[in-house]
Amino acid sequence: MEHIKTIVKSGVQRFTLMFMITLLFASNSFAQKPKLIVGIVVDQMRVDYLTRYESKFGEGGFKKLMKGGYFNKNANFNYVPTYTGPGHASIFTGSVPRINGIIANDWYDKKTGKSIYCTQDETVNTLGSDSKAGKMSPRNMLTTTIGDELRLATNMQAKVIGISQKDRASILPAGHTANAAYWYDGTNGAFITSTFYMKQLPTWVDDFNAKKLAEKYLAQDWITLLPLASYTESLADDNAYEGLFKGETKPVFPHKLPELKEKNKGLNMIRATPYGNSLTKDFAIEAIKNEQLGADAITDFFSVSFSSTDYVGHQYGINAIETEDTYLRLDKDLEELINYLEKNIGKENVLIFLTADHGGAHNAAYLQDLKIPAGFVNEKMIEDSMKAHLKQMFGDTLVMSYSNQQFFLNHKTLSKNKLKLKEITMEAARYALQLEGVSNAYSVYDIVAASQSNDVALSRIYMGFNDVRSGDIVLNYLPAYVDYAKTGTTHGAAYTYDTHVPLLWYGWKINQGASYEPINISDIAPTIASFLDISFPNGCVGKPIGGLVK
Repeated sequence: MEHIKTIVKSGVQRFTLMFMITLLFASNSFAQKPKLIVGIVVDQMRVDYLTRYESKFGEGGFKKLMKGGYFNKNANFNYVPTYTGPGHASIFTGSVPRINGIIANDWYDKKTGKSIYCTQDETVNTLGSDSKAGKMSPRNMLTTTIGDELRLATNMQAKVIGISQKDRASILPAGHTANAAYWYDGTNGAFITSTFYMKQLPTWVDDFNAKKLAEKYLAQDWITLLPLASYTESLADDNAYEGLFKGETKPVFPHKLPELKEKNKGLNMIRATPYGNSLTKDFAIEAIKNEQLGADAITDFFSVSFSSTDYVGHQYGINAIETEDTYLRLDKDLEELINYLEKNIGKENVLIFLTADHGGAHNAAYLQDLKIPAGFVNEKMIEDSMKAHLKQMFGDTLVMSYSNQQFFLNHKTLSKNKLKLKEITMEAARYALQLEGVSNAYSVYDIVAASQSNDVALSRIYMGFNDVRSGDIVLNYLPAYVDYAKTGTTHGAAYTYDTHVPLLWYGWKINQGASYEPINISDIAPTIASFLDISFPNGCVGKPIGGLVK
C-alpha cells in the first residue's frame, strides 16, 4: 500500500514538474519575441555609403548597427523599376511588383487612360490640413504586409504605425490594417493622415504640429557639420554636376535657407535638406512614446522612412558634400532614435532593421567626363519615334502612353484594325533597339515566358511586371544611361548601383557578424514572420534569412 502511495505521489510530482516546465518554456517562448520591431528605410541609400563615410560616423548610429548587429552585405532588389513606391512595398510585403501591384510611383491606368499615383485614393479625405495631400491609402497595393499579418495573428491587438515625409513611404510599409500612417504636408509644415485610418488626429499629433518645428529648422542656414575641408570623400563643393536651389548662383555652402525658402516651395523646402530627416526623427520618437509602442507583451511594429536623403541625392548627386553632410547628420538622428529605444524599451526587446528602397546612379555627365560609358536618353523622343514608326508600319496611332520604360498600346484600335498583338509588340521591340541608349527591348510575350530566364535584366523586368497593370513592351536602358538632368542623379535601373542596398539587423537576439551571401530584399518580411511565428504576407516570394539570431 505504501508503495502504491509513493508511486502516486511521485506521479503527481512529475506531472506538477512537467506542467511547470511547460509553462516556463511557454513563458520564455513568448518573452523571447521582441516587444517592438522597428523597420528603418533610408531613401536612395547606396550600400557603399556605409564604408565611404564610416570614418566620420559617430559610434551610436550607423556604426552601432554595423558593429553591434548583423550586416547582410549582398542584399539586392530582384525587380525593376527601383523606385520609392515599389521599394517600400517590396520590403514590407516580402513580395514584388508582379504580385503586390505597386509597379511604379505612378503608372498609366489602362482603364481610365490617365496616370495613377501608387497611394492615391479619392474616397478618403485629409486629416491635419486643408490640402488634398491626405487623399491617400494603401488600397492600390494588392497584398498584405508583415504588419498586416502581425495584426491578424494577434486579433488586431498589435499596434502597427508607419511614418515618413513621403506618403507612399509611410502608407505602403504600414499596410491595410495599420493603426496609423503619417506623412508630411509642406503646405502647413504638419504631419497629416487620411480618414482611411481614423476620424481625427490624436491629440499628441496636434500638439507636435503646434510646435512648428519645420519653420524652426528652416530658420537656420545649412552649414556643414564638420569643417568643409574635411569632406574628402566627396567632390569639390563647387562643381558642374550639382543642382541649385532657386535663388542660388552656385551649389555651395552655406545654403541660406531663410532667404531661399519662399522661392523653393516654402515649408516643402525642408525635404531637400538634412533637417527633414531630423523632423522625421523628432516625430518618430513622439509616436513611439505617445502610442506606447513596445510597452506590453504583444509585439508592435513601427516603420520609419527617412526621405531627405532622396531629395538631396536627386539635387546634388552621390558625390556631393551636401549628400555626405546629410548622411553625417542622419547618423546623429539615428543615434538619438536608437538611444531612445534602448533606454525606454531595452535593446533586448527591440528588433531593428535598416535598409533602403533603392540606390542611386553616378551623375552621367561626370562619368562621361571621366571617359566612362554613360549618357542621357530622351523619353519624349523615344515615345514620339515609336508612335511614328508604328503608325507608318500599321496605318494607325497605336501607342497610348510611354511611362516607366513601358509602351502601352491601344488594344481597341488593334482589335478594330484586326492587328495581332504579338506581331506589333515584336516589331516595336525590334525597332526600339535602334534608339539611343536602349540596351534591351522585350515584348509582353518575352516577359510572360521569362520566369526562369537566365537573362538578369529580363528576370528583374519579369518580377516588376504585373500582367494587369503593366504595358506591352518594356525597354531596358544601357548602364549609366538616364532620363534626367545633367546635374544631380536618379534611380530606377536594373543595375547594381540601383539594386544593391544595405541591410543591417540589430537588437533582440541578433548575432554580431556579416555575410556576403546573396539575398533579395523580399526576404526581410518572411524573416520577421519566422521570428514571430506568424504567417508570411500573402504575396510573399522571399525566404527567411539564416544566421541572424542566436
